[in-house]
Amino acid sequence: MIDTNSFCSHRSIALCALPLALMCFLFLAPVQASAASATVYVEGVPGGVIVHTEEVTAKVMEIDHAKRTVTLQSAEGETFAAKVGEGAVNFDQVAVGDMVNVTLTEELVVFLDEEGAAPVDSSSAALATAPKGAQPGGLVVASNQVTGTVTAIDHEQRTATLQFKDGSTKTLPVRDDIDLTLRKVGDQVVFRLTEKLAISVEKP
Repeated sequence: MIDTNSFCSHRSIALCALPLALMCFLFLAPVQASAASATVYVEGVPGGVIVHTEEVTAKVMEIDHAKRTVTLQSAEGETFAAKVGEGAVNFDQVAVGDMVNVTLTEELVVFLDEEGAAPVDSSSAALATAPKGAQPGGLVVASNQVTGTVTAIDHEQRTATLQFKDGSTKTLPVRDDIDLTLRKVGDQVVFRLTEKLAISVEKP
Protein backbone atom coordinates (compact mmCIF):
# COMPACT_ATOMS: atom_id res chain seq x y z
CA MET A 1 0.00 0.00 0.00
CA ILE A 2 2.66 2.52 1.04
CA ASP A 3 5.36 3.55 -1.39
CA THR A 4 8.44 2.10 0.33
CA ASN A 5 10.81 4.50 -1.41
CA SER A 6 8.88 7.46 -0.07
CA PHE A 7 8.80 6.01 3.42
CA CYS A 8 12.58 5.84 3.49
CA SER A 9 12.65 9.62 3.39
CA HIS A 10 10.46 9.58 6.54
CA ARG A 11 12.18 6.63 8.18
CA SER A 12 12.84 8.54 11.41
CA ILE A 13 9.74 6.83 12.79
CA ALA A 14 11.31 3.44 12.21
CA LEU A 15 15.03 4.16 12.34
CA CYS A 16 16.82 2.19 15.00
CA ALA A 17 19.94 3.95 16.22
CA LEU A 18 23.19 2.03 16.45
CA PRO A 19 24.72 3.19 19.73
CA LEU A 20 26.73 -0.03 20.01
CA ALA A 21 28.58 0.94 16.87
CA LEU A 22 30.29 3.63 18.89
CA MET A 23 32.17 0.83 20.62
CA CYS A 24 33.98 0.22 17.36
CA PHE A 25 34.47 3.40 15.30
CA LEU A 26 32.81 6.79 15.52
CA PHE A 27 33.45 8.85 12.43
CA LEU A 28 33.80 12.52 13.24
CA ALA A 29 33.62 13.86 9.69
CA PRO A 30 31.49 13.02 6.63
CA VAL A 31 32.99 10.56 4.14
CA GLN A 32 32.02 9.92 0.56
CA ALA A 33 30.62 6.41 0.22
CA SER A 34 29.61 4.13 -2.59
CA ALA A 35 25.92 3.31 -2.38
CA ALA A 36 23.40 1.00 -4.00
CA SER A 37 19.65 0.52 -3.55
CA ALA A 38 17.10 -2.04 -4.69
CA THR A 39 13.32 -2.13 -4.32
CA VAL A 40 11.17 -5.26 -4.64
CA TYR A 41 7.38 -5.50 -4.57
CA VAL A 42 4.56 -7.52 -6.10
CA GLU A 43 2.24 -5.50 -8.30
CA GLY A 44 -1.12 -4.96 -6.64
CA VAL A 45 0.10 -6.16 -3.25
CA PRO A 46 0.55 -3.51 -0.54
CA GLY A 47 4.07 -3.12 0.82
CA GLY A 48 7.45 -4.21 -0.40
CA VAL A 49 11.13 -4.39 0.46
CA ILE A 50 13.85 -1.83 -0.10
CA VAL A 51 17.53 -2.53 0.58
CA HIS A 52 20.15 0.21 0.71
CA THR A 53 23.87 -0.43 1.10
CA GLU A 54 26.71 2.02 1.61
CA GLU A 55 30.40 1.13 1.66
CA VAL A 56 33.33 3.20 2.87
CA THR A 57 37.03 2.30 2.66
CA ALA A 58 39.70 4.39 4.34
CA LYS A 59 43.42 4.08 5.04
CA VAL A 60 44.92 4.46 8.51
CA MET A 61 47.34 7.40 8.39
CA GLU A 62 48.06 8.05 12.09
CA ILE A 63 47.32 6.32 15.40
CA ASP A 64 47.24 7.64 18.96
CA HIS A 65 46.85 4.57 21.15
CA ALA A 66 46.73 6.60 24.38
CA LYS A 67 43.79 8.70 23.18
CA ARG A 68 42.36 5.79 21.15
CA THR A 69 42.06 7.89 18.02
CA VAL A 70 43.09 7.30 14.43
CA THR A 71 43.40 9.55 11.40
CA LEU A 72 41.94 7.99 8.27
CA GLN A 73 42.15 8.93 4.61
CA SER A 74 39.36 8.17 2.19
CA ALA A 75 39.83 6.97 -1.38
CA GLU A 76 39.20 10.57 -2.47
CA GLY A 77 42.12 11.82 -0.34
CA GLU A 78 39.99 13.37 2.42
CA THR A 79 41.38 12.90 5.93
CA PHE A 80 39.28 12.71 9.07
CA ALA A 81 39.53 11.58 12.69
CA ALA A 82 37.87 8.55 14.24
CA LYS A 83 37.40 7.70 17.91
CA VAL A 84 37.80 4.05 18.88
CA GLY A 85 35.71 2.84 21.81
CA GLU A 86 36.85 0.56 24.61
CA GLY A 87 34.83 -2.26 23.10
CA ALA A 88 37.32 -2.53 20.25
CA VAL A 89 39.59 -4.97 22.10
CA ASN A 90 41.93 -5.41 19.12
CA PHE A 91 42.75 -1.75 18.63
CA ASP A 92 46.40 -2.59 19.38
CA GLN A 93 46.41 -4.71 16.21
CA VAL A 94 45.68 -1.70 13.98
CA ALA A 95 48.73 -0.18 12.26
CA VAL A 96 49.45 2.72 9.96
CA GLY A 97 48.70 1.65 6.40
CA ASP A 98 45.86 -0.69 7.33
CA MET A 99 42.61 -0.37 5.37
CA VAL A 100 39.35 0.09 7.29
CA ASN A 101 36.22 -1.16 5.52
CA VAL A 102 32.75 -0.14 6.71
CA THR A 103 29.54 -1.49 5.18
CA LEU A 104 26.11 -0.30 6.27
CA THR A 105 23.11 -2.25 5.00
CA GLU A 106 19.54 -1.14 5.68
CA GLU A 107 16.56 -3.31 4.84
CA LEU A 108 13.05 -1.89 5.15
CA VAL A 109 10.12 -4.28 4.92
CA VAL A 110 6.61 -2.84 4.70
CA PHE A 111 3.47 -4.96 4.73
CA LEU A 112 -0.23 -4.78 5.49
CA ASP A 113 -1.15 -6.72 8.62
CA GLU A 114 -4.51 -7.99 7.42
CA GLU A 115 -4.82 -10.75 10.03
CA GLY A 116 -3.42 -8.94 13.04
CA ALA A 117 -0.62 -11.48 13.36
CA ALA A 118 2.31 -9.06 13.43
CA PRO A 119 4.26 -8.76 16.72
CA VAL A 120 3.95 -5.61 18.79
CA ASP A 121 6.31 -2.69 18.21
CA SER A 122 9.78 -3.74 19.23
CA SER A 123 13.49 -2.91 19.07
CA SER A 124 16.56 -5.09 19.40
CA ALA A 125 20.30 -4.89 18.84
CA ALA A 126 23.27 -7.24 18.91
CA LEU A 127 27.01 -6.73 18.73
CA ALA A 128 29.72 -9.21 17.72
CA THR A 129 33.41 -8.39 17.72
CA ALA A 130 36.51 -10.32 16.77
CA PRO A 131 38.11 -12.19 19.70
CA LYS A 132 41.13 -10.73 21.45
CA GLY A 133 44.24 -11.16 19.34
CA ALA A 134 42.38 -11.49 16.04
CA GLN A 135 42.25 -9.03 13.19
CA PRO A 136 40.05 -6.09 14.29
CA GLY A 137 36.46 -6.14 13.13
CA GLY A 138 32.89 -6.35 14.25
CA LEU A 139 29.23 -6.50 13.32
CA VAL A 140 26.31 -4.57 14.75
CA VAL A 141 22.75 -5.57 13.91
CA ALA A 142 19.79 -3.49 15.03
CA SER A 143 16.13 -3.85 14.19
CA ASN A 144 13.04 -1.83 14.90
CA GLN A 145 9.41 -2.53 14.11
CA VAL A 146 6.52 -0.08 14.28
CA THR A 147 2.91 -0.36 13.24
CA GLY A 148 0.84 2.49 11.86
CA THR A 149 -2.95 2.63 11.74
CA VAL A 150 -4.57 4.13 8.65
CA THR A 151 -6.62 7.12 9.79
CA ALA A 152 -7.41 8.65 6.39
CA ILE A 153 -7.21 7.76 2.70
CA ASP A 154 -7.18 10.40 -0.03
CA HIS A 155 -8.25 8.63 -3.23
CA GLU A 156 -7.66 11.69 -5.42
CA GLN A 157 -4.15 12.40 -4.15
CA ARG A 158 -3.42 8.69 -3.61
CA THR A 159 -2.12 9.15 -0.08
CA ALA A 160 -2.70 7.41 3.23
CA THR A 161 -2.34 8.99 6.65
CA LEU A 162 -0.97 6.75 9.39
CA GLN A 163 -0.96 7.23 13.13
CA PHE A 164 1.66 5.52 15.29
CA LYS A 165 1.55 4.50 18.93
CA ASP A 166 3.60 7.51 20.01
CA GLY A 167 0.85 9.75 18.64
CA SER A 168 2.77 10.93 15.59
CA THR A 169 1.20 10.87 12.12
CA LYS A 170 2.61 10.59 8.63
CA THR A 171 0.91 11.08 5.28
CA LEU A 172 2.57 8.92 2.62
CA PRO A 173 1.93 8.32 -1.08
CA VAL A 174 0.43 5.04 -2.27
CA ARG A 175 1.72 3.21 -5.35
CA ASP A 176 -0.37 3.55 -8.51
CA ASP A 177 -0.89 -0.23 -8.79
CA ILE A 178 -2.67 -0.47 -5.41
CA ASP A 179 -6.48 -0.55 -5.52
CA LEU A 180 -7.45 1.93 -2.83
CA THR A 181 -11.10 0.84 -2.95
CA LEU A 182 -9.97 -2.34 -1.17
CA ARG A 183 -8.28 -0.42 1.64
CA LYS A 184 -9.97 1.20 4.62
CA VAL A 185 -9.44 3.31 7.70
CA GLY A 186 -8.22 1.06 10.49
CA ASP A 187 -5.86 -1.01 8.33
CA GLN A 188 -2.57 -1.81 10.05
CA VAL A 189 0.69 -1.15 8.18
CA VAL A 190 3.87 -2.67 9.62
CA PHE A 191 7.33 -1.18 9.05
CA ARG A 192 10.31 -3.36 9.93
CA LEU A 193 13.77 -1.81 9.59
CA THR A 194 16.95 -3.86 10.02
CA GLU A 195 20.38 -2.23 9.96
CA LYS A 196 23.69 -4.05 9.75
CA LEU A 197 27.00 -2.28 10.29
CA ALA A 198 30.08 -4.36 9.47
CA ILE A 199 33.62 -3.13 10.15
CA SER A 200 36.81 -4.91 9.12
CA VAL A 201 40.49 -4.03 9.00
CA GLU A 202 42.81 -5.38 6.31
CA LYS A 203 46.57 -5.35 6.20
CA PRO A 204 48.12 -3.83 3.05
